[in-house]
Amino acid sequence: MKGMFSTDIENRGLVLDPRTKLTVVIALVVFSLGGAGSGFYCVRAAVIALCLLPIVLLFTARRYKKALLLAALFVLVKSAEIWLVPQFTGAALSISSIVCMFIVRLMPSLVMGSYMLSTTTVSEFTAAMQRMHIPQNITIPLSVMFRFFPTVTEEFSSINAAMKMRDIRIGGKGAGKLIEYRLVPLMVCSVNIGSELSAAALTRGLGTKTKRTNICKIGFRLQDLTVLLLVLSVFVLWVLGMAGVIK
Repeated sequence: MKGMFSTDIENRGLVLDPRTKLTVVIALVVFSLGGAGSGFYCVRAAVIALCLLPIVLLFTARRYKKALLLAALFVLVKSAEIWLVPQFTGAALSISSIVCMFIVRLMPSLVMGSYMLSTTTVSEFTAAMQRMHIPQNITIPLSVMFRFFPTVTEEFSSINAAMKMRDIRIGGKGAGKLIEYRLVPLMVCSVNIGSELSAAALTRGLGTKTKRTNICKIGFRLQDLTVLLLVLSVFVLWVLGMAGVIK
């Protein structure tokens, strides 16, 4: 079974260039998580469409259950933020606003980041970074990250399975040992995995000064242009709003 961050290039649906995915992640961080342009109605409407883009991409990748669940959660929480939360007062207003803001703003960025990690190979990402002339000091850590999260997820699943066999779980007999026997091995594994992946990246020649070759075919297609136009439209509306052209 494929995990949340496991790369599955056979079922990635709409094929996008890694640079396009990275652009969408940055745009979501700026507008959804950062709240840029939230004072303009047109920008808010465009940001909602941008937030739904990762869910559409999940549909194209045939991850229907996950996409439907996330779409329902986003629509439900966004509706509650617009119509239900203003009806509250006092502590209920503060708590509900924080919860809705946390889910609505953070979830799209996380979903897009998960989609990017699960549909992009390390070779494709490295090739895209070379096309953008990104320094290797940035490319190597990001390339390691692409394998770090899937590996840690697999280790965490293995630790969970082993602890369930020993009844070390919340509500079980060994609930008090939960932190010691789950989190401590996970932290140790994370450190070791990071060191091993860094060594593997250097072994593959990512740290050399010579230009690295690859056989990955990357490039902008029609779907990339469509997605980039959506992202560009949000930035244009933001600039027009700050200039006083639109409200």
